[in-house]
Amino acid sequence: MNPGPLTKDQMAALVARDIPPGSFVNLGIGQPTTVANHLPAGSGVVLHTENGMLNMGPAASGPRIDPDLINAGKVPVTELPGCSYFHHADSFAMMRGGHLDVCVLGAFQVSATGDLANWHTGAPDAIPAVGGAMDLAIGAKQVFVMMSLFTKDGVAKLVPSCTYPLTGIGCVSRVYTEHAIFDLGPGGARIRETFGTTVGELAARLDIPVRTS
Repeated sequence: MNPGPLTKDQMAALVARDIPPGSFVNLGIGQPTTVANHLPAGSGVVLHTENGMLNMGPAASGPRIDPDLINAGKVPVTELPGCSYFHHADSFAMMRGGHLDVCVLGAFQVSATGDLANWHTGAPDAIPAVGGAMDLAIGAKQVFVMMSLFTKDGVAKLVPSCTYPLTGIGCVSRVYTEHAIFDLGPGGARIRETFGTTVGELAARLDIPVRTS
């Protein structure tokens, strides 16, 4: 058992660690954007944004902030050598055409078989915000999710089946949380690593079967 639970930055560092070198990657709005700050130099990973940018760099700070240079989440970012810009229609064509190796998204719920719900909770006062999530969920070759494992009320967000409106079906291959990393698929959830807890302790808090092999 590793120390934990993880901070959001520690989660982002693990996601960055697991992205294959040379991949074309989209980072979703929210927690996933921080992955850009942890990609090692020389990895060859090319970051794509749905608002029309390739080879985005880490977040900008101080005098490097340019209000016209932002990612899809309106966070100021930097450029890496070879950075290019294009119309957002071309950006969506890249997403829908299967040209992205990995996308990293946030989620309200993920099912043990990889269904994703991340655009609407169904609450009467909630503001739906699908953005490009549906395009990414079906277009990327691998979908990673970064999320807290439990709500503030202690309810698990990794569930037998999603009760919120779906973004995609069977699309999520891996989930990164503060307590554990899970691989998902038709056979259900498999724990890769735990942080500050044990498989048995997690199994007691989740409504899904979990395994380690």
